[in-house]
Order: sequence, then structure tokens, then C-alpha cells
Amino acid sequence: MDSTTERELGSAASFANELTQERGDHDGPAEEAVRDLRRRVAALEAERAERAPSPRRQVSFSTGSVMQVLGMIVAVAAVVGLVYVAWGAITLVLIALLAALALNPAVEFFVRRGLPRGWAAGLVFLLAVCGVAVLALLLIPPLVTQVTNFIHALPGVLADLSKGHGPFGFLERKFHIVEQADKLAAGGKGAGTLAGIAGSGIGVVLGVAGTIVGFVVIAFLTFFMLLEGPLWIKRFLSLLPPRVRPRYQRVGEGISRTVGGFVTGNLLASLLAGAITAGVLFAAGLRYPVPLGVLVGFLDLLPIFGALLALLIVAAVSFAHGLVTGIVVTGVVFLYHQVEVYYLRPVIYGRMIELSPLAVLVAAVIGTAIAGPLGAIAAIPVAGTVQLVLVEVLDSRRTGEESAEPPLGAEPELEPGAS
Repeated sequence: MDSTTERELGSAASFANELTQERGDHDGPAEEAVRDLRRRVAALEAERAERAPSPRRQVSFSTGSVMQVLGMIVAVAAVVGLVYVAWGAITLVLIALLAALALNPAVEFFVRRGLPRGWAAGLVFLLAVCGVAVLALLLIPPLVTQVTNFIHALPGVLADLSKGHGPFGFLERKFHIVEQADKLAAGGKGAGTLAGIAGSGIGVVLGVAGTIVGFVVIAFLTFFMLLEGPLWIKRFLSLLPPRVRPRYQRVGEGISRTVGGFVTGNLLASLLAGAITAGVLFAAGLRYPVPLGVLVGFLDLLPIFGALLALLIVAAVSFAHGLVTGIVVTGVVFLYHQVEVYYLRPVIYGRMIELSPLAVLVAAVIGTAIAGPLGAIAAIPVAGTVQLVLVEVLDSRRTGEESAEPPLGAEPELEPGAS
């Protein structure tokens, strides 16, 4: 507050006191003047209070709150480190979870028919193993034969390539690909080459053994998830408050239905894509139709990018055989992929995952960056799960707001004592 306001306040207060002491026969006018001066003093005091600087806020942290924050940081870092170290095992668990969600509808089908859960899980698991075994028996013999023929024919292909002949001779004539490969392999001669061959052989053996062990682990995890999954879900729901338990149960059923439908539909569509590609290549007289069909089937599991990469591979192989063959084979495969994307997959999925193409693309890119091919495959069901949870949260909030508001046309309740 400035000095002028202080002087005015002091003079007004002293003058009011003098008038109060000198009141006599003129009580009326003097009393009015005193009241006016008191109002003026009150106004000046209010102005003084508004101009006074506000007290500084002092924020203090207790030792307990600081330790809690540090503990949360350490816990998050520990979880991230554990996920990084155990990512291989987590990958196996995620694959088994996807397989269990894909097989769970079949288990529920037999359970509804009166079969106990254990027998139903065992029967479905046995049927799935038999189906994979039959598929392997149908694919592995021609796959091994054609891969072996390709390995035997590879030296001749490379010899023609180095001379600029054959279907891929343009690579040597335009880009000198053989010379570039020789420069890259120039440092790996002699003992180094032998050590590299031995190391690569050991790596291949270890890779095959790891793959077999991984399949066995995934199979057992899938079976026990089918067997004990509902029991674990019931235990989790029993820990929740009764008022929110139906909401979580509804979300869990939606997630199971969404992910299971996607996995089953994706496997069927990819199997059909591989079979049609192999049939078209075989009908066109191209070599190695079975390996290429298997490759297309695996690539078709990846959303968007897989189909595009498979189409490019099929186009390269078919156009190397001839122009007309390339146009026909590529056109048929491209036409099938269009039918698959716009008609077949929506029918197989049962429209359980209603995502826009942009959302699918963004989810696939993020999933690939996080976890590679597995992340790309799991990106769409994860995005569908997030969408399902968001819809449930918004619906619950909307329902709560509507229940809090009085019905349309109803009179508001009067408070007790109001007339």
C-alpha cells in the first residue's frame, strides 16, 4: 500500500474519533458524518487488503514421499530390465497365449456339450497336434525335395549370373552384383573361412534345437492355459469388488472373443493364401511352388506388409520365367489378396475387430518396432483390445452421468424444510 492511502486512512480515522468525542447538541449531523467516515475507512482498509502482497507458498517434501517416488522409479526400472532379459521366454508365453485363445472356442464348444473341461482341452489339443502333423507330412517332403533341388542348381545359377546369362543376368550386367559379393567375402579366406563354416554349422544346429524346444514349450503352455485359464480368471474376478466385477468380466469375454477370432481367422486366411499361391505357381509351370507357397503363407500372417512383400517375391519369380507368366501369376495373386483383404478376412473375423485401415497400419508399425514380426502379428488384437476397453470405459461414464441426472420431465426433489 502506498503512503497516500495510509495518510488518507489515518486522517479519516482521527477525524471520525474527533467527531465522536465532540458530539453534543448536534447529534444528528455528526452521527451521519461519522457513519460516512467509517464507510470510507472500511473501503480504504479493503483496498489495502487487496493491494497487500500474497504470502509465499512453501512446498515441502517429506522423507517418506521422496522414498516412495524413488521406490517407484526403481520398481519400474526393475520391471523393464526383467522384460528385456526374459524377452525370449515372454515371447514363447505370448505365442502360447495366442494359440490358447484361438483354440478356446473349440474347448468351450465341447464343454457346452457336457464334456468335462480337462477332457475337452485334451481332445482339442490332440486334434490341433494331429492337424499340424498332417500339414507337416503334406508339406515337408516336397519342401525338402524342392529346396534340395534348388541347392543343387544354385552353382549353375551363380555361374550364369557371373556371366550375365539367365533370368537374373541383368543384375550382373547393370549392377555387377557378383563383384560386389566378392569384395564383401574377400576377408573370409583360409583358416577364417573354415572357422566361419564351422561356426555357422554349430549355429544352425543350435538354432534347430532351440526351435524344437520352443515348439515343445509352446505346446505345453498352450495345453495348460486351455486347462486352467478359466480358473485363473475366476480367481482374479473374485478379488475385485462386487460392483465392478460384471464390468471386468464383460471386458474379459470381449477380449477373448476378439483375440481368438483374429488368431483363428488370420491362420485360416494365411493357410489359404499359401495354398492358392502354390497352386498358381504349379499350374504356371514354375519351379519350387511348395517352398514359395509356404513362404507366402508365413508372410501373410503379417498385416499389410506381409501381403505386399509376398506379392513382390511372387512377381520377381514369375517375371524371371517370362513376361506373360509374370503378368498372369502376379495378377492372380494380386486379385486373391484383394478378395482376402476386403471380403474374406471380414467374414472370417466375424467383424469382431472393427478397425480402420489407418489404425491397422499404425498398430502394425508400432508393433513391428517394439517386437518385430511377433509384434506385427499381435498389434491388431492389441489395438482391438484397447478399443474395447475404451468403449467400455466411455459407456460406464455415460451410464453414470445419465443415472445421476433426473429423468426428463420429472420434478426436482425439494430439500427437507423447503416449502
